[in-house]
Amino acid sequence: MDHHGHPTRLLIGYVLGLTAAALLTAYILIEFGFTLGNAWVVIALCLAAAVAERASVRLSDTTELSISPVLTLFAAVLFGPLAGGIVGAASEIGDSELFQDKHGRSLHLKWLTYTSSRFMAGAAMGLTAGAVQDRIGGTAGLFVATIAASAVGEALEIAFATVTSRVRGNRTAIARMVGPVMATAMCVYAPVVAALAFTYSDLSPWTAFLFLAPALAAQRLFSLYQEKARLYEEQLTLYADLQSANTALRDANLSFATALVQTLEESDRYTAGHSRAVATYSRDIAQKMGLAPEEQERAFLSGLVHDIGKIGLPATLLNKEGRLTLDELREMERHSEIGERILSKVEAYSDVSLIVRHHHERMDGEGYPDGIRGTEIPLISRIIAVADAYNAMTSDRPYRLAMEYTVARDRLLQAMGSQFFTDAVVAFLSVLADADGDYRGARGSGFGVMIDQGESSSDGFAAAGAA
Repeated sequence: MDHHGHPTRLLIGYVLGLTAAALLTAYILIEFGFTLGNAWVVIALCLAAAVAERASVRLSDTTELSISPVLTLFAAVLFGPLAGGIVGAASEIGDSELFQDKHGRSLHLKWLTYTSSRFMAGAAMGLTAGAVQDRIGGTAGLFVATIAASAVGEALEIAFATVTSRVRGNRTAIARMVGPVMATAMCVYAPVVAALAFTYSDLSPWTAFLFLAPALAAQRLFSLYQEKARLYEEQLTLYADLQSANTALRDANLSFATALVQTLEESDRYTAGHSRAVATYSRDIAQKMGLAPEEQERAFLSGLVHDIGKIGLPATLLNKEGRLTLDELREMERHSEIGERILSKVEAYSDVSLIVRHHHERMDGEGYPDGIRGTEIPLISRIIAVADAYNAMTSDRPYRLAMEYTVARDRLLQAMGSQFFTDAVVAFLSVLADADGDYRGARGSGFGVMIDQGESSSDGFAAAGAA
C-alpha cells in the first residue's frame, strides 16, 4: 500500500498470484479424485467456521483467536484436502472487516488474500494427514496425522502472513509475534480434533455436531468476557480522566479564591492572613468531625472566601482605627450578603455562596443576615463560624490585643449551643488541644501559604510546627 492507502502493483500481483495458486490447487485436487466426503457435514463445518471467525477474540491490535482452524483441521483430517481447503476458505466469510474497512486496506484484496491462503493451508493439512495415515494407519496413525497436519497448517499460516506483511511494506516479525500463540493452540486443539475424528469414524457422525455447539459457545463466552474487560478498562480510563478534570477544576477554584482573597487583603491590612487561617481551621474541624474529603475541601474553600464580601465595603470602614459605631457595624454586616452576590455569579461557587451568606448566623437565631437557627444553617457555615470567631479573638485588632488561647477557648465554650454549633466547638477544641502555640495562633508556614486539599489535618499541624 502507498501512503495514500492505494494498493501497489506488487501487492496486486501477489494477491492475483495467490488466488491463481489456490484455484490451481483446487483444480488439481479435483482432477486427482479428491471429494468433499460428507457434503452436509462439510457445509455445517463451513458455516461454523464463518461464525467462529465472526466471533474471534482479539488478543492484541494485530492478533485474533478463533476456533475456525480447529474446524478446518477436523475437515482436513476426516474428509481430505478438498474439504479442508473449502472449510478454511469459508471461514473468511465471517471476517468482521469483510464489509467494513477499519485499517485503510482494500477489502477485495484482503478477502482474496486470506481466502486463497486459508484454502491452500487447509488443503495442505488434508494432504499431510492423508499421507501420514497411509503410512501408519489405525488409531495411532490418526493421532499422529492430526498433529502433523496441525503443524503444517500453522507453519503455512505464519508463512503466508509473513509474506503478505512484507508485500504490504510491514516489517513486523509475524513469526515471533504469533508463533508462540499458535504453537500453544496447536498443542491444545490437535489432540481434541484427533479424538473427535476418531469418535466420528468409529462411533457416530453426530459427535461432530455435539462438539460444535459447546466450542462455539465457549468462544462466545470468552469474547463476551473480553468485551466486559475492555469496557471495564474504558471505565477506569474515564474515571482517571474525570479525576484529573476534577483536580484541575479544584486547582482553578483555589486559584480564583486566592486571587479574590489577595485583593481583599490589599484593602484590609488588619485581616491579612485571616482568610487562610479560617480556611485551615475549618478544614481541620471538618476532618475531626469525620466529614467526607469532599466536604473538607468545601470547608477549606468556603473558609478562604468567607469574608470576600468586604471587597464591596469602603476602605475607610475596613481600616478604621478603633471600634465601629452602630451604623458602621450594620454596614460591616452587609459583607456576608455582598459575598454571596459575588460568588453566586460563578457557577462553580453556587453552594459556596450560600455557605458564605450564612457564616454569621447563630444557633439561637440571633445572627445575620437572615436570622435562621439550628440545622437551618448550612453545616459548613456553622463550622466556619467557630473558626472565624476563634481566629478573630486570637488576632490583634486596632482596638485590642490578641486574646490568650485559654481565654478564646473559654469564650467558645460559653457560647456553645447558643452562638456556636456544639459539635464544631468540641471538634475544634480537640484539634487545638493537640496543637502547639504556632497553630493556635495561626502562625507558621501552614498559614502563610495555600495548603493542598489532599493533606490531612495532621499534615496541617506538621506544616504549622505542631507537636
